Amino acid sequence: MNIFDRRAKTWQKERALYHPENELCYYLKDEVGYRLYDNLSDIMRKFSTVVDLSCGRGSFSKNIGPEITDELILCESSEKLLEHCVGPKNGVQVKKMVVDEEKLPFAPNSIDAIVSNLSLHWVNDLPCTFYQIFHALKNDGVFLASIFGGDTLYEMRSSFQLAELERLGGISPHVSPFTRVRDIGNLLNQCGFTLQTIDTDEIIIGYPSLFELMSDLKGMGENNAAIRRCLHLNRDTMLAAAAIYENMYGEEGKIPATFQLINFITWKPDPSQPKPIRRGSAEFSLKDIDKVDEIIKKKGHVDLNEDRRQ
Repeated sequence: MNIFDRRAKTWQKERALYHPENELCYYLKDEVGYRLYDNLSDIMRKFSTVVDLSCGRGSFSKNIGPEITDELILCESSEKLLEHCVGPKNGVQVKKMVVDEEKLPFAPNSIDAIVSNLSLHWVNDLPCTFYQIFHALKNDGVFLASIFGGDTLYEMRSSFQLAELERLGGISPHVSPFTRVRDIGNLLNQCGFTLQTIDTDEIIIGYPSLFELMSDLKGMGENNAAIRRCLHLNRDTMLAAAAIYENMYGEEGKIPATFQLINFITWKPDPSQPKPIRRGSAEFSLKDIDKVDEIIKKKGHVDLNEDRRQ
């Protein structure tokens, strides 16, 4: 069952190009894109081929240099947006491809690293996309991504729900549904990924009002694309939602908007990767953790403090 209108999302990305402040609206994706680049650069390896899946305006790719990779493949579902994508630094070969995240064109075992910057929350069949990414990666290839979590824009969601209950007697979805942390971990496990590291973070941004928040979401192509979304927003409902938002969450003339980020890095299995030790091979029990110094002395080990000083 499809949740999102993928064609509408492509149109939204293209319309965002004509937003009067389109480049400025990418501040959130630029911040997360730099964090992804920073995490990738921490891996002590040069990748022959890196894929920037749903590259947007290049929030991730513009940071990449020849010390990271020899070839960068920029992928985007919108051809017009792909034309405006900022490429990487000199010394990196760039290839641009129009790609639907649900139908990846890559051959099995052909890519060293795949990176996705705030795009996978619009995919209908996330397990299938993860499965395709897994097969496209080479052994010991890395999959690195950030995705919006379930608490994203909860202030906006609750404000619209209260406003519609008051004015219309019912509610309709104005904020897209987002995934949860445990779902990401389960899906990655089912696809065969290993060595997972998943964490969450929150970025809270202050806006003058609900109207500026909605304008910036449109400017970065992140307006609602759910199939059952409300296509026409009543003016009275909008004004009521803005007033409720400010009354419930506003502080010092600003309203906060919370963006929950689910960040993860995971690997395709390879014999060279570290393996867990054999079950039952532990020499000590965790119930004796308070006696660790005594146990070490009995085993004839060097004093821990002395060893650290050396």
